Amino acid sequence: MIPRLLAPYLERDAAYYPVLTLTGPRQSGKTTLARAAFPLHTHVSLEAPDQRRFAHDDPRGFLAHLSGPVILDEIQHAPELLSYIQVAVDEDATPGRFVLTGSHNLLLMSQVAQTLAGRTAVLRLLPFSRAELERHGQSEPGDPAGLFENGATGLDLWDAVRTGFYPRIHDRGVPPEVWLPDYVQTYLERDVRTLANIGDLTLFDRFLALSAGRAAQLLNYSALAADCGIAVDTARRWHSILETSFIVFVLRPHHRNFNKRIVRTPKLFFYDTGLLCHLLGIRERAQLVSHPLRGAVFENYVVAEVAKAYLHHRLPPPLSFWRDRAGHEVDLLVDAGDRLHAVEIKSGQTIDGDMLGGLRWWNHLTGGAPGHATLVYGGAERQVRDGMAVRPWFAI
Repeated sequence: MIPRLLAPYLERDAAYYPVLTLTGPRQSGKTTLARAAFPLHTHVSLEAPDQRRFAHDDPRGFLAHLSGPVILDEIQHAPELLSYIQVAVDEDATPGRFVLTGSHNLLLMSQVAQTLAGRTAVLRLLPFSRAELERHGQSEPGDPAGLFENGATGLDLWDAVRTGFYPRIHDRGVPPEVWLPDYVQTYLERDVRTLANIGDLTLFDRFLALSAGRAAQLLNYSALAADCGIAVDTARRWHSILETSFIVFVLRPHHRNFNKRIVRTPKLFFYDTGLLCHLLGIRERAQLVSHPLRGAVFENYVVAEVAKAYLHHRLPPPLSFWRDRAGHEVDLLVDAGDRLHAVEIKSGQTIDGDMLGGLRWWNHLTGGAPGHATLVYGGAERQVRDGMAVRPWFAI
């Protein structure tokens, strides 16, 4: 088992809370992590029809027959259990009694907020980060500049991005071109039907592919709906399904208005670049290297890796971007509380002075110090240009 950065936080919080809630996409390793962290807990999967039926028909009896602490997998299949768990932990608040895992985010969290507020720790496990996959340590994020000071790599950039980071691909050695189509099909048949009454899954599949074509771009629901042939409200609802099941996330524009002409539309990102490449029809490394969306895929990789660095250390990612209507943009802003750290993301492997143009403009606009800016690019060298750090793709 490849060690997960979230593991010590899961074990720590088990000493404080009677309930731990571990969420994340399907096949991100939640069950493996929970069982490794708590080997003495009874394990019950609510994916099993008989267990799910027992929990639904007789929740009191279901909980009563469990002896000792328990891991309940895929709790979203029996959300009514949460109210009974609340009663149980109010009567006996022994830390670590229940470990709940779930593959649905907003659906699950609405139930948790109503029934387990103050009684549960909520942790999010995404697919491997690059640091986890290579078994490198990664410090808890502090100074944003430190996010980009990690060590060497044995991976090829474009192979790594195309393959993605789902554990099953790496643990079992399953080629991504074999595993990812099955993952998408399972997702469509199970999660989408669970979350919404969608009759035409072929149309939703098209919506998913069209969303991939907009990765690292502004999320325009009207254009997306028109291209897919659906209503705008339907596009919004279907996008919420993708967010709920941890397929995509959005990066919000930074709220500060420096020149009164900022763009307020969020940008769309996928949690895993392997899945993103699959949806774009990219099956080989050479296709990605020459693909017109290579830059967007690389930007998606960097933003997702930074998000993992925070989430896998049990911290909310303080991330945003900034763009004005004249086309000036900073790809990523990391809020350090007393300052913003600007990050420019370029897929090229050769450092070009023009790559720093956006950061120079940002520093001039905001009066920021060059030391509060980093260029992440597709090459391997580390440099300092005009007081700004230039870091390779594997430095995250």
